[in-house]
Amino acid sequence: MSHNIFDARGRSCPEPVLITKQAVENVDAPFVEVIVDSVVALENIKRFVKSKGFGIEVKQNDEDYYILIKK
Repeated sequence: MSHNIFDARGRSCPEPVLITKQAVENVDAPFVEVIVDSVVALENIKRFVKSKGFGIEVKQNDEDYYILIKK
């Protein structure tokens, strides 16, 4: 599975959502992964992704959330 990874850790909202939006709109790949370190950013990205009709899978590793988006 080939996909691009975007690290949005340490960014405050709305930056992680904007990074995610640009990633899904500009990357020509079936999957995009975004890493965040905030529950608020995670929830905002989940809302955005679902509003676009994309699939989403979240894995947590310590304080980081790995969000795999299936376009």
